[in-house]
Amino acid sequence: MDGAICTLLLGAACWLINNNLKYYQPGKGSYINLFFWCLALTAAATFGARWVLPYIIGNNIYSNFHIQSVTIRFFTNFLAIGWMALISMIWYSQLDQKENEKRKGEAEKLARDAELYNLRQQLQPHFLFNSLNSINALIGFKPDEARKMIHQLSDFLRGTLKKDDQQQVTLPDELSHLQLYLDIEKVRFGHRLKTEISCDDKCDTAVLPPMILQPIVENAIKFGLYDTTESVTVSIRAEIEDNYLTMTVQNPYDPKTARPRKGTGFGLSGVQRRLYLLYARTDLVETFADDNIFTTIIKIPQ
Repeated sequence: MDGAICTLLLGAACWLINNNLKYYQPGKGSYINLFFWCLALTAAATFGARWVLPYIIGNNIYSNFHIQSVTIRFFTNFLAIGWMALISMIWYSQLDQKENEKRKGEAEKLARDAELYNLRQQLQPHFLFNSLNSINALIGFKPDEARKMIHQLSDFLRGTLKKDDQQQVTLPDELSHLQLYLDIEKVRFGHRLKTEISCDDKCDTAVLPPMILQPIVENAIKFGLYDTTESVTVSIRAEIEDNYLTMTVQNPYDPKTARPRKGTGFGLSGVQRRLYLLYARTDLVETFADDNIFTTIIKIPQ
């Protein structure tokens, strides 16, 4: 009877302290309050048994034994309740920390997705305005070319809207979408713009973020064609190296007018930012100029 009553009261005290800590975690410097909670619950469990047991058992020898053992009962209960408080505090603080990390991760993901979306959206007006200006120029004297360019622009924008940064695409799909962009640009620049695209056989299954090549190629066309009246060839090469999809874009440039610099223009900076947000790495884009050839290298982990 003694063991049953004492265990019941001790269990109730442990449940109370555990339930309290489930909804309230003492802050730094507030552990003295937790100490007093344990002390109060220990007193309640110990002296509750001291008051209940003599009435139930009603034996003078037992009553004397119980009085003599109150001190050891008090410290034993305090030790048990203190351990329960410590375990509960650690357990619930760990749960809170995991929940906070989860919320922080979700918030960072939302911020990253929002920034990726914003980067994608920044590409559209620039390209769209250039295309509309070209269509406007073609309507008067080349209406067939203008209609063709409108259809190409429609297909390109439709494909763009369907793409999501979180869902990678295969290299053939990316090159197919890039070809729509190049077809539009070829209507604008005519015979002046030529392209060479080559890929290894291993690249057919390679994946990459959607529309990662278009701003790079747009950058190459800008540096290669805007300051010259001659024809320019933009070359695009893709290969698999050391578990990376390595894409190389090259274009000729005039160092007297173009003066390419590392990170020049939104195209390169936007691609660098997107790759950092997706892979948390800053070494995936490399640019250099040599012998009037500007080269951009992008590496996509596979």
